[in-house]
Amino acid sequence: MVDLSQYLAVLIFLGVALGLSSLFVFLPMGVARLTGAHKPDTEKLSEYECGFPAFEDPRSQFDVRFYLVAILFIVFDLEAAFLFPWAVSLRQTGWAGWLTMVLFLGELAVGLAYAWKKGALDWE
Repeated sequence: MVDLSQYLAVLIFLGVALGLSSLFVFLPMGVARLTGAHKPDTEKLSEYECGFPAFEDPRSQFDVRFYLVAILFIVFDLEAAFLFPWAVSLRQTGWAGWLTMVLFLGELAVGLAYAWKKGALDWE
């Protein structure tokens, strides 16, 4: 015979998780309907994506500088996230770690210069 009593704690955990997640999803919707905050109109129901209307001609050109600035932000944010652990562990990594980080920063500098030259950072 298999003893299933060991799984009781897992089932209780899953039940509590399901209950709390349902509460976090449905309670605000219910409170909004009861308090009158649920007043849909055309502005609230309209779709908004990336700064331009969602239902235009799919062949129309749009400015990609928003995406370029966002990608550059992510790249340099990750750079900052890599610099702190590198600085902390520099004694253990030695010259090889230092040279690797210099190459990494050089690559990022070349990318930034390219983006600057292409006008990705110019905002009109």
